[in-house]
Amino acid sequence: MDLRGWARPMIFAVAWVIALFLLLPGLVTIPVAFNDSRFIALPQGAWSPRHFETLFTSAPWLSSIADSLGVALASTVLAVCLGTACAVGLWRVRPWLAGLVGAIMLAPMIFPPIVSALALYRAWVAIGLYDTWAGVVLAHTILAIPYVIIAVTTSLSMLDGRLEQAARSLGATPLRTMVDVILPNIRTGVATAAVFAFVVSWDEIVVTMFVSSRAVYTLPRRMWDGIRESVDPTVAAVAVVLMALTALGVLAAIVVTLRRPARNT
Repeated sequence: MDLRGWARPMIFAVAWVIALFLLLPGLVTIPVAFNDSRFIALPQGAWSPRHFETLFTSAPWLSSIADSLGVALASTVLAVCLGTACAVGLWRVRPWLAGLVGAIMLAPMIFPPIVSALALYRAWVAIGLYDTWAGVVLAHTILAIPYVIIAVTTSLSMLDGRLEQAARSLGATPLRTMVDVILPNIRTGVATAAVFAFVVSWDEIVVTMFVSSRAVYTLPRRMWDGIRESVDPTVAAVAVVLMALTALGVLAAIVVTLRRPARNT
């Protein structure tokens, strides 16, 4: 019996079982989202889009979507700019110093969210940033910077440092070298960092609940309140929309990846 002939089918079977195990709980929300009841339950009769109508016509839900988009976009821009600058700076210094500073910068990702939330709450109350747009954006930026540093550092590790030396020897200023030499060569890492930063901010709830009250009411917080207070089935509709957008994003990334080699040939 050839074991190698069975290995590949078994690997695919195990992979599909794991994929179904991860996806099935999320897929259950699809029929729940089309339930006609005012409570979270599977449809008993005809399916209804009433909860999607509530999502896209209710002022509180639309306001939360706008808040999440605004905070996520602002914190993504700040995190990418600051994190990229930090990663480039660490790339230029000695390895032991880069390791020390890098470990400090990655602390928000290592600590439990509740620790960061309590620390930011105390700090924001002291300096007057509690329950403000600036406070929420800065808090999300702090949480997203470690992911940016990791993504950009990975791209920098594949960049030949002699390119920067050549540019400087030809008279390019540090800023010109950064814009014309370094950034074009790490654009994939920067784009990946932006995606990570956006997702971190969009999905954040623990820190948001500690640093804001009513002025900024993001979508994850609205979903949390919908489950805790009224068991609102609109939460399931939000989950279905987010899953659909994620699936479209993954498909778009696959299409772009498949077309790129064709362009290069």
